[in-house]
Amino acid sequence: MFQKSKSFTLIETLVTIFIFALVMGAVSGMVIMLYRIYGYSWEQSVAINEARRGIETMVKEIRTARAGEDGSFPIVLAGDKEFIFFSDIDNDGQTERVRYFLGVVGSGSQTQECSTSVKGGTCSVLFSNFLQGVLKSAEVKVSVDGDFGSSREYADIYADGINLGRICQTGCTDCPRAWQGTTLFNVVPQANDNSLTLLADASSDVDPSCPHSMKAKFEFSWTEDLSGLVHEFKKGVIEPVGSPATYPLDQEKVTVLSSFVRNTPPIFEYFDSNGNKIEDYPARLADTKLMKVYLVVNVNLNRPPNDFELESWVQLRNLKSE
Repeated sequence: MFQKSKSFTLIETLVTIFIFALVMGAVSGMVIMLYRIYGYSWEQSVAINEARRGIETMVKEIRTARAGEDGSFPIVLAGDKEFIFFSDIDNDGQTERVRYFLGVVGSGSQTQECSTSVKGGTCSVLFSNFLQGVLKSAEVKVSVDGDFGSSREYADIYADGINLGRICQTGCTDCPRAWQGTTLFNVVPQANDNSLTLLADASSDVDPSCPHSMKAKFEFSWTEDLSGLVHEFKKGVIEPVGSPATYPLDQEKVTVLSSFVRNTPPIFEYFDSNGNKIEDYPARLADTKLMKVYLVVNVNLNRPPNDFELESWVQLRNLKSE
């Protein structure tokens, strides 16, 4: 009498293999999904820790902001996503120029001179095609040489026909054969169109008693956002050089603090001594006593975890009201 065989038939074997493959595929898929979720969570955690360390350092440096070695006011620029100030960040007794900013921000500088040999004459220079991105800040340092020995001998400075101010009405001398009356002017409104005409207009008492009646030097410098899409939060530092001290923009050392900052809201907000938020730009430079620093960090917007927000407040000790 024959016994039935207990071995699998070919069809049963194939079905078993198919089911096993499905189960293993599902398990593998779950493992890969969990690994990816864990991987993104780990990357997010690393990014958050980097940003947290950066914001702690930034708050400490901003708190001790002070005048630059060249006598400049402690705050140079107070933008929504860029803040430039002076502080002794390495405790070496020298005040560094420090810039925190989001995105790819470039900088540049150009210098031109002009002269006139007529009584009460004018001379001008033109800067053009200097921008590759969106202008963030622009300033011009103007110096003159010539017949400027009395209060009636001075020069009015114009940018694209707009009067910026007057130099050498006091404190200058006749024919020093050296630059004098050096004054810094903000020219963002005039430089936005990628062209800037600067003019020095000598008063009628400035005459050719020197080899020339007036020479003028225009040192134009600017910063610009070159991308608008990059999410790198960076720090730039310039050490003072020379005597009297200067801060050459081409010597800025830039480091990346975080590559995943996603701020749509401002990174920096500014408040006066009464805690009122300052919206007007010129007032931010003169009236800021308290700042809010806010960062949004996310490694990948299309995957969990969601945005992580870091917020801190800092009072500028050397700008507190008495």
